[in-house]
Amino acid sequence: MRHYTSISDLGNLKAAVSEALQIKARPFAWQNLGKNKSLLMIFFNSSLRTRLSTQKAATNLGMNVIVLDVNQGAWKLETERGVIMDGDKSEHLLEAIPVMASYCDVIGVRSFARFESKADDYSEKILSQFIQYSGKPVFSMEAATRHPLQSFADLITIEEFKETARPKVVLTWAPHPKALPQAVPNSFAETMNLCNYEFVITHPKGYELAPEFSGKARIEYDQNRALEGADFVYAKNWAAFADPNYGKILSQDRSWTIDSKKMSLTNNAHFMHCLPVRRNMIVSDDVIEGPRSLVIPEAANREFSAQTVLKRILEGLT
Repeated sequence: MRHYTSISDLGNLKAAVSEALQIKARPFAWQNLGKNKSLLMIFFNSSLRTRLSTQKAATNLGMNVIVLDVNQGAWKLETERGVIMDGDKSEHLLEAIPVMASYCDVIGVRSFARFESKADDYSEKILSQFIQYSGKPVFSMEAATRHPLQSFADLITIEEFKETARPKVVLTWAPHPKALPQAVPNSFAETMNLCNYEFVITHPKGYELAPEFSGKARIEYDQNRALEGADFVYAKNWAAFADPNYGKILSQDRSWTIDSKKMSLTNNAHFMHCLPVRRNMIVSDDVIEGPRSLVIPEAANREFSAQTVLKRILEGLT
């Protein structure tokens, strides 16, 4: 595997999950792959789980790790062509990328949607430039439209905890005080559509995801109806996708918050969320702290989703 920007880059998902679980059982068994190899992790946005889990995954494989927070300790980067650089940005991404690439063997990039232009966000301008100009394998640590390390960890977690061969999985919108990108729900929906699950997306009208991501999922505007009989409930906020409301908050309806009353409609479902989570906005304290909450195992599996991806990229270098 050369690059990783979507769950589909893994190919057979059953095989990928099996490989991840083997790595989870023996995380240090492939250290020879990363010997004398360096990973550069570039963050245009904040991170906790992605930074820690990916760095741990790389060290498990014997790699050296360099972390660059673009917003702290680096020159401000211009990303647009044709700009007269007479402002506060001292360096252009087109020079920075090949320079950074000269110091490493693999590059991870984290760059969120800006909500300034849907066309720019959904063309993945920053991630695409790293792929085009670095000459190195590049993987997404969350981009404008997808978070494929997270959705792979979500899949691993569901496969570990499912109690039926074909579980019902519900992705539900939940309220949030800020406008959040569609990357996590897009990737989760994309992944669930590749699996033999009953998959339902529920949200208020106006929050439809791009059709290429919602795919064959059943769309249900009545959250209570969607939750009936669910085996897994994945709560997540996202801003509007469709024009002219792209990137906007259309609702903060607290009745969509996942609480024990909502969970009582399910088949004793497991609760999932990518974290960080706004308690008592997205989910109530009793649900996230309850015995069916998977948020901690889900976060722990980020190490092994990242390690599987890095292992495959390193194998492609040998």
